[in-house]
Amino acid sequence: MNDVTTARPIPLRIGSPAPDFRARSTMGDFQLSALRGQWVIFFSHPADFTPVCSTEFAALARRQADFAARDCRLVGVSVDSLYSHIAWVRALRDLFDVEIDFPIIEDPSMAVGRAYGMIDEDAADSMTMRTTFFIDPQGVIRATTAYPHNVGRSVDEMLRLLCALQRVDGGTSLTPEGWMPDQPVLLPPAQGTDAAPDWFCRMAPQS
Repeated sequence: MNDVTTARPIPLRIGSPAPDFRARSTMGDFQLSALRGQWVIFFSHPADFTPVCSTEFAALARRQADFAARDCRLVGVSVDSLYSHIAWVRALRDLFDVEIDFPIIEDPSMAVGRAYGMIDEDAADSMTMRTTFFIDPQGVIRATTAYPHNVGRSVDEMLRLLCALQRVDGGTSLTPEGWMPDQPVLLPPAQGTDAAPDWFCRMAPQS
């Protein structure tokens, strides 16, 4: 059961509405738009029972509370069937002693992956699927990352990027390189170039 709404520009970019879809998942029937009002990290993986994906999901399972504390829901997807997902979740629990309490979507037709540009229209398989979409509470894509199938993502960086997006949301501040929560942010450049020497790169005062 995959019902995808694809009224969006191709390819998806930062600022694009996240295509809505309905599908089966390990947590029951799922619809993306039902999560409006929360941040969502929607991420794909090439296949169940693969080494890199298994380490990613184990790490995400251990950090679920950190994402939940920031009002963010994790949602995974791959082309494997629901039955494969369920068996893999059980295997991960036995191997890594983790409980995966976020939904994993089945996408055997690759309809969701193609709607999100995770899989090329002409692709015969899902080996390019290791993409992450950071979706804000209004259902807008705020950031994306894409990795090859043989390189794992950093859960620490996923969480850091979420925190940075939330920190600058709705304001004019900017986060500098490597910014971490509780660190100072940057101010927008001052108007004109005849101000202080740091007019173009100034840290905001700590409150």
